Amino acid sequence: NESIHKMPTRLHKNRKKRGHVSAGHGRIGKHRKHASGRGNQGGLRAHRNNFDKYHPGFFGKIGMRHLHYQKNQYHCPTVNVGSLWSLVSEDVRKENATGGKAVVIDVTKSGIFKVLGTGNLPQQPVIVK
Repeated sequence: NESIHKMPTRLHKNRKKRGHVSAGHGRIGKHRKHASGRGNQGGLRAHRNNFDKYHPGFFGKIGMRHLHYQKNQYHCPTVNVGSLWSLVSEDVRKENATGGKAVVIDVTKSGIFKVLGTGNLPQQPVIVK
């Protein structure tokens, strides 16, 4: 796996380190390949403090397993209360704005099955199916 740019040997940092025993990596600590393990190794031993502080809840299980999970069983498009009127034409809203009759908005016709509570409705009676 040759890289495109090969740095000339004379520019390598190690040229200056020749003759110095540990080449800047220390006699005691030593420059070892994977001194603290590879990747997330040691999360319950050597690196426990780090995992507890910065990654709480990394280990263990939570909730119930759902075997053979199929997304279509949980398909439930949503709409916010604030954007309910976008499902009905502007003409319908204006027609019934003054009269006391409530407009019926059937969200399931638009393929929506859950209405969420964010937003505000205009002061106009409305029935949501």
